[in-house]
Amino acid sequence: MPIVTIQQFPRSVEQKRELARRITEAFVEAYDARPESVQVFFSEVDGENWSRGGVMGCDREAGSR
Repeated sequence: MPIVTIQQFPRSVEQKRELARRITEAFVEAYDARPESVQVFFSEVDGENWSRGGVMGCDREAGSR
């Protein structure tokens, strides 16, 4: 049973729904997996819970992520 974990900034449920559909299709094609066996976990991280180069995400401008 394929399990995919995605770490990302928050996205809309519509975007996550579309990504989950495409990932599932890829596993079905590449591995001949049953669609119901593919699991996708979304782990969303906001700017207060990550940093890059020692600068917190919440301290950066939104467009520079």
